[in-house]
Amino acid sequence: MTPKSILNSLASKGIISDQQADAIASFEGEKAFSIHWELRSILYLGILFFSSGTGILIYENIDTIGHQAIIAAIALITAACFYYTYKNSLPYSREKVENPNKLIDYVLLLGCSTFLALEGYLQYQYNLFGTRYGLAVIIPTIIFFLCAYRFDHRGALSMAITGLASWLGLTIAPLSVLASNDFSDGKLIIPAIALGCILTAVGWISEEQNIKKHFAFTYMLMGGNLACIAAQIGLFSESAKVIYFFIGLGLCYFFVRRARQAHSLVFLLMGTVYGYCIITYSIFTSLGIDAALGLGIFYFLFSSVGVIYFLLNFKRFLGIKK
Repeated sequence: MTPKSILNSLASKGIISDQQADAIASFEGEKAFSIHWELRSILYLGILFFSSGTGILIYENIDTIGHQAIIAAIALITAACFYYTYKNSLPYSREKVENPNKLIDYVLLLGCSTFLALEGYLQYQYNLFGTRYGLAVIIPTIIFFLCAYRFDHRGALSMAITGLASWLGLTIAPLSVLASNDFSDGKLIIPAIALGCILTAVGWISEEQNIKKHFAFTYMLMGGNLACIAAQIGLFSESAKVIYFFIGLGLCYFFVRRARQAHSLVFLLMGTVYGYCIITYSIFTSLGIDAALGLGIFYFLFSSVGVIYFLLNFKRFLGIKK
């Protein structure tokens, strides 16, 4: 049904008067249309296309442009981006900073991207850092953390957290944690759990101390996924299964409680899905093969019913009013 037909139906039933229907129709027809997200998407795509086009241009004309000219151009773009951001930014605040100049966010993101390109180019062409690859990773990580807090930019914060994980040899993006990390090497499991727990704790402290509390979601999402997945891998493959079991369940319990406090479906899903996997694995590995096969039918039947009930009533669990 169209809005006009709905208004006509309400007016014909006497729920609203004809004057009210006309006023509502006039308001709906004349109100401004928001293109906020369309502009944000265009700006993000612009940064992506600019970076890609610059890389292709450099690659195809490297012999004629020259390395020094390329480095100077990238450095100039990077410096201009950081200068523009600093010049037009509002003063630092522990609270969320709403800058009316929305272009700053994209300029800073472009500056961070070109800084990575500049550093990578210097390392590739002139071996600036030698074999100290950790130093090459930690320098932009520190800069991105400073930019994230000084200019209140969650994109820079995500880049900083990703760089910190890379410094430890990990991939922390939520969709790449399992695919890109070689957890078959047991040496990565403990650092992954430790980093994930630290990031989660930093997010929790930032909320409790009211220091950029809107950064807490980014910290907890990225750190929580990393720690929970690493704890499960340790439970599946390592000998100290009891330790990883309690670590995983402790994290799941934290995220379920956090979900109720923040009314967050994402944290609720993290706590329940990871917890379900940990408990299911532990139950079936502790039973014999015959008992596991006999119990499996009933277990998955009732757990499926529980999942359906959970999906239908998650708002009540989170304390969200209908």
